[in-house]
Amino acid sequence: MKLYTISHGDFKLDGGAMFGVVPKVIWQRTNPADENNLIEMTTRSLLIEDGDRLILIDTGMGNKQSEKFFGYYKPSKQNLFDETLKKYGFHRDDITDVFMTHLHFDHCGGSIIRNPKGFYEPAFKNARFWSNQKHWQWATEPNPREKASFLKENILPIHQSGQLQFVETPQQGRITRSNELNFDIIFVDGHTEKQMLPVIEYKGKKLVYMADLLPTVGHIPLPYVMGYDTRPLLSLDERIEIFGQAADEKWYLLLEHDPYNEICTLKHTEKGVRLDKIFKFDEIFND
Repeated sequence: MKLYTISHGDFKLDGGAMFGVVPKVIWQRTNPADENNLIEMTTRSLLIEDGDRLILIDTGMGNKQSEKFFGYYKPSKQNLFDETLKKYGFHRDDITDVFMTHLHFDHCGGSIIRNPKGFYEPAFKNARFWSNQKHWQWATEPNPREKASFLKENILPIHQSGQLQFVETPQQGRITRSNELNFDIIFVDGHTEKQMLPVIEYKGKKLVYMADLLPTVGHIPLPYVMGYDTRPLLSLDERIEIFGQAADEKWYLLLEHDPYNEICTLKHTEKGVRLDKIFKFDEIFND
């Protein structure tokens, strides 16, 4: 097995929405805002080379939306995905599996492209696309609050292509094993129904892809729950449990949205769970 990180580019989101009830005077110490109260974000995928499988976790927001749409998010450093894949010796047609932690546009938008004829089609023609049945129903029958994040052009073409697969949700607890993908999955429901966090055992270390349970290092204090979360008190409970275990067992946490920090570890302090160390991906996993 070998692991790689790939950036799909940077974008911006409202700092107040990203930090919920936490006052700006506090969160801007770690995540400074511009004159429009927007903070820097990124979209960082994990690529897993495992035998004859090439598994991509999340696909960024893509580039098929309108200029008006992207005007809200100020994307930059876009369209580097294929160039980075080539640097690693791959082409997008080599990807066998696309695992989507959840179906919000900034996590799955790159899964679908608009072809020269103007039709939507999968961006990875040889891949299976993995979600889970409960989240798929949640995304295709969206509640009014999340409807703007579940864009049908990002989601429905996956099913129409015949490439959609579902992983099993756990009967008890929040973790299950995917034998097909060869990693464990932690299920969390506070941000959105049945978000999935891959857990990869590699070189004697446990790497957890944190998706929107921990967007940036600035979100480590337990009450720093995003305003985007649909069930904030459930998010808090999930963070208490998972962050505590991460600190106990020295998990390496891969941050999908932090533009400056790729990996962090956590520790217990008198003030609760806090940042332990920050690492670049290659110095831990590809040294």
